[in-house]
Amino acid sequence: MISRYSLPEMAQLWSDQARYATWTRVEVLAAQAQVILGRVPQNASDDIARAQVPSAARVAEIERQRDHEVLSFLAAFCEDIPDDSARWVHLGMTSYDLVDTALGHTLARATDLLLGAVARLRRVLTLKAIEHWETVCIGRTHGVHAEPTTFGHRLAMFAFAAERSAQRLRAAREAVAVGTVSGAVGTYALIDPFVETYVCRELGLGVEPAPSQVIARDRHAQLLQAVATLGACVEQIALEFRLLQRTEVREVEERRSAAYQGSSAMPHKRNPTASERLCGLARLLRGYAAMTLEDVALWHDRDLSHSSVERVAVPDAMMAGHYQAVAAADLVETLTVFPDRMRAGIDQTKGLVYSSAVLADMLENGAEREQSYRLVQAAANRCASNGGDLGTTLRKEGVDVGAFQPQRFLARHHVILSRLEALHEMED
Repeated sequence: MISRYSLPEMAQLWSDQARYATWTRVEVLAAQAQVILGRVPQNASDDIARAQVPSAARVAEIERQRDHEVLSFLAAFCEDIPDDSARWVHLGMTSYDLVDTALGHTLARATDLLLGAVARLRRVLTLKAIEHWETVCIGRTHGVHAEPTTFGHRLAMFAFAAERSAQRLRAAREAVAVGTVSGAVGTYALIDPFVETYVCRELGLGVEPAPSQVIARDRHAQLLQAVATLGACVEQIALEFRLLQRTEVREVEERRSAAYQGSSAMPHKRNPTASERLCGLARLLRGYAAMTLEDVALWHDRDLSHSSVERVAVPDAMMAGHYQAVAAADLVETLTVFPDRMRAGIDQTKGLVYSSAVLADMLENGAEREQSYRLVQAAANRCASNGGDLGTTLRKEGVDVGAFQPQRFLARHHVILSRLEALHEMED
């Protein structure tokens, strides 16, 4: 992922040097387990543990001749280990015992970072929703005015979506945080299962119960589906803010610095670029998720068709998803809200948005439904055409119309607020 859309704490996990550091740790742990089994001398294990993590540059240099990253890593790693001890490195293991176990550890750490960002997003959405619980605004369906609601209610929907995203990520973390140290085609023929148990326990990983030569790729697909779904939930927030920032609406606005410039040609422009960026990133995440679905089906006990895909899709998805969640929380936290504009949006139709309340009152008073609906609809259509007021028009036709106030639609709003407050009280 380009640096523009990645944050240092996540990007660092996916650097070549970080990968080789994790591979080194797996090799050290495997040697320690073999010492316990009596297969590797203690002094050899100590030498292996003292060895430096090979530099990414040195591994790349060797790989240019060997065309095999793991073998190149092992060669570079063993350069810092006495020969008598180096021969015990990687004992009984195959390449993907190292690669996939390390990947499970990295994915667990990366998902934890992402979960932290999602927890903050949920928290700022909840706080902003409570702050604006009584900020009345118009609800829209199909992009058209519907009935009054509140801006807090709308934000509450997003807060609960963030929590569901966190639940999906937690389940995906459990699925992907596994390792295997089982040898070629996963039979443990040349390595005791204790080595796997020891290594995975020390790394905080579960164990692939029926390994081939690789960890099952449906696990990685599950994680990136969860990241992509989170991305879609963030996109929903950003799209709402984009729509509300249109000139003719202007109910909210993104934070602007004093140096902000929205256009190279038009000085007046105040574009919703932060929201638009979040929508674009969601498209990337859906693409990455589709790629990992293609990686699930491998030939027999393994092939290498997934490797090139994962080297791009998995790190990029985790970095883009993390950046998106952090940026979304920043956007919500600093959003400027214009309650007067929201109220004006309700009033601009001159009572049309209260048509459902009028109809409900007529039905409660014994009127026939179809006739009443058509009467109110006809009056509404005339008002829409001539700019008249719905209440005044209906009164002239003998309909008993009460006061048109948005609070009429918010009498039971406390039910949702209580659920939101319970969400706010949850521990992250």
